[in-house]
Amino acid sequence: MTGREQNNAATTGGGSLYRRLMAWLLLPLLGLGALMLIQAYLGARDTADRAFDRLLEAASLAIAEQVKKQDDQLWLDLPPAALEMLATDAEERVFYALYNERGEFVTGNADLPAPVRQSDDPQPLQYSDTNWRGMALRVAVRTSQLEGWSQRERFEVRVAHTREGRERLTWALFQGSLGRIAAMALLAVGVVLLAVRVALAPLTRLRRAIRERDPRTFAPLSLELPRELAELRETLNELLARMRRVRANQERFVGDASHQLRTPLAGISARAELALRKDQPQAWHSALETIQEASARTARLAVQLLSLTRLNNPEAKPELSRLELTAIAREATRSALHACYRDGVDLGLEAPDEPVLIEGIGWQLEEALANLIDNARRYGARHITVRVSAAPPALEVEDDGPGIAAEWRLLVLRPFHRGRNAGEGSGLGLAIVDGIARAHAARLTLHEASGGGLRVTMTFLGDRA
Repeated sequence: MTGREQNNAATTGGGSLYRRLMAWLLLPLLGLGALMLIQAYLGARDTADRAFDRLLEAASLAIAEQVKKQDDQLWLDLPPAALEMLATDAEERVFYALYNERGEFVTGNADLPAPVRQSDDPQPLQYSDTNWRGMALRVAVRTSQLEGWSQRERFEVRVAHTREGRERLTWALFQGSLGRIAAMALLAVGVVLLAVRVALAPLTRLRRAIRERDPRTFAPLSLELPRELAELRETLNELLARMRRVRANQERFVGDASHQLRTPLAGISARAELALRKDQPQAWHSALETIQEASARTARLAVQLLSLTRLNNPEAKPELSRLELTAIAREATRSALHACYRDGVDLGLEAPDEPVLIEGIGWQLEEALANLIDNARRYGARHITVRVSAAPPALEVEDDGPGIAAEWRLLVLRPFHRGRNAGEGSGLGLAIVDGIARAHAARLTLHEASGGGLRVTMTFLGDRA
């Protein structure tokens, strides 16, 4: 996978903000639309039931008004209009029956079942739904009595019809509501789409402004944005400002490194050219010695530059391991012993008997001690002591050299800054030590030694073991 593909995958890994907003806005609308459809159907069914119940009420009343008593029996002369009012285009089946006060069937076209009483209180008209001979019926039961002065016999009229007409009316009413709900849903979706697109337009402008920028410039963004995106713009501008400072530091570092490398390389070239013009072997030997010394200094400078570059690389995150500081100090002292012996420098190590454990990077700590010992040796120290402390864990290098004035101790931590007592060093040693201390969350302090020299202490903060 290429770098661009990886960037695209990382960019789209979180999903589309547009789709996310649409989902969060349209899903509630979808749920609300479903509730509206359910409510519309229930309302249409209730309206149809009320309309047909009115027809049942009118039919039962018309039948009850025709009930008379003849020859001590109830008698019904049913007019055709009483049932015709229940007839609709749905061709429902209509039933009626007359019952006396003892619940005995008197007359009718069907012996309808007794209704389920909804309460103990007698009501003049009650409705119930029942299933009779495989048909779903809506039954209206009217309780009445004869109104003659000598006759007050109670009777019951039952009128029922099948539900085809109710269902047809329910569906017709629901279709009307469905059209209105669909129109409102389309309008709501259109408004949401437009609102989301308008709301995300500033984000699109910001994206285009960033994409169309010259990659070589770190000028701040200045386009007008809403308050929420203005905070993002200011954060980007802060990032650009930090990148400007980083680039300025890199350019200064590259310029200083080029100058530092150009000087010894130019000296080597000039010395070799001068030796080639001579025929004496002694001159050649002297030139080779000078070239060898300059090459060694240039090689050390290149190594220090590489070390400083590795420390300043934010992508490089070496894995920490469990280290014993006394072993680190002993190895660094052993490595520097030959150079110190050659220059007549007394190099010693002071360490506690118990192990001092931390979590760190071994080669970096050895590099820090090597730079401190080498700096002390190059700047005229005759006695150098490497110490290991246990409480708190610390590494320390003390010498009896010329030291560093208090006002220069922060400046010498910058790359290529060698202070007033500029020797043959490159000015990178203390900068590398400072970078290693920061990588280990350690505190680096420079103090005047008891003998007038310099004491550099790297204290490891907290318990990293």
